[in-house]
Amino acid sequence: MSEAQAISNAVAKLYDTYPFPPEPFLDEPPPGYNWRWNWLTAYQFCTGRKPPRQDIRILDAGCGTGVGTEYLVHLNPQASVVGIDLSAGAIAVAQERCQRSGADRVDFHHLSLYDVAQLPGQFQLINCVGVLHHLPDPIRGIQSLACKLAPGGILHIFVYAHLGRFEIQLMQQAIALLQGEHRGDYQDGVKIGRDLFSVLPEDNRIVREDKRRWALENHQDECFADMYVHPQEIDYTIETLFELIDASGLAFVGFSNPQYWTIERLLGQAPDLMKRVESLSERQRYHLIELLDPELTHYEFFLARPPLDRTDWSDDRSLAAAIAEPNPCLHGWPSRSLLNQDYKPVTLSEEQFQLLQACNGQQTIAQILSETQHNLEQMRFLLEQNLILLTPPISEDNPTNL
Repeated sequence: MSEAQAISNAVAKLYDTYPFPPEPFLDEPPPGYNWRWNWLTAYQFCTGRKPPRQDIRILDAGCGTGVGTEYLVHLNPQASVVGIDLSAGAIAVAQERCQRSGADRVDFHHLSLYDVAQLPGQFQLINCVGVLHHLPDPIRGIQSLACKLAPGGILHIFVYAHLGRFEIQLMQQAIALLQGEHRGDYQDGVKIGRDLFSVLPEDNRIVREDKRRWALENHQDECFADMYVHPQEIDYTIETLFELIDASGLAFVGFSNPQYWTIERLLGQAPDLMKRVESLSERQRYHLIELLDPELTHYEFFLARPPLDRTDWSDDRSLAAAIAEPNPCLHGWPSRSLLNQDYKPVTLSEEQFQLLQACNGQQTIAQILSETQHNLEQMRFLLEQNLILLTPPISEDNPTNL
């Protein structure tokens, strides 16, 4: 047996022992949303506009117990969804989860990412959350997924960041050291980890960080095992992350938490430092940000297979010609006080509230403004807050590539 196969078997054994994530079953669609799993909002993030079609194919690559898969089905009512995972135990849980909640447009396959070529056809949206960093060969994994991404399609990825998980790495190594020849007995690893946390002093750095950041999610053994007893994990820095991205052959669209990656939030009050930043490349700026704010625990981002053009709404005439509708990932709408797609609070003025109500997906922004006597700057506010989706008029200047 090769080393890579031995690692894959060990990972499958972990998730057969502790199916992850351990979310409870629901007899109805899951609450809330993750906009990265909604084709409409994810596509607008990547292109600036609503996609031209919604009857797409979605792949949940490394679906685990189907928590994300369930959302992908319910958030994309015209899409067909495929879920794959290395763990037969996790797949069984995922099947029951989706059956219980009525997520009936999904097919599951007990399959490694490496073997995704066995699936027929290509996908417009591929979701791969928390998987690549557990592969013995992540580059081979991302290249396998890239081959299944349709032209104009997008790939959403989540992998661990090294700097923000330093204390986790220390505990992982301590547990492995104490397990010795029993490493691979995951229940034993969980017991050792629990014992360590119970006996270490309260002011111990690992204990402090666990209580501050992880303890609430780790009260379940499945979560504790996934974090502290995993047999295979690769944590990334900006440098190694872009080595992975470059190897995929896909285009980097952007991080899906762009607020973190804004250097102005850290150095904006220091003009001399900001001037020095101007000489840095984009990747060097990313690296500087993670060095100065090292609590980031993961990278979450989109890649795309060209052609995938971006629509620019900076021109007033282009924006006025667009058709607007409310973002489907809003919590509390219709209300003047709501949460946007990132669950950040937004308070609308009465004028902004009326304007958002008028965005019905039928009229152009120019028509809406002429009927409501509002101005284009208020519409730009709705766009900047991710409260609306925009569809450009069909013309030679706005081709659709999907």
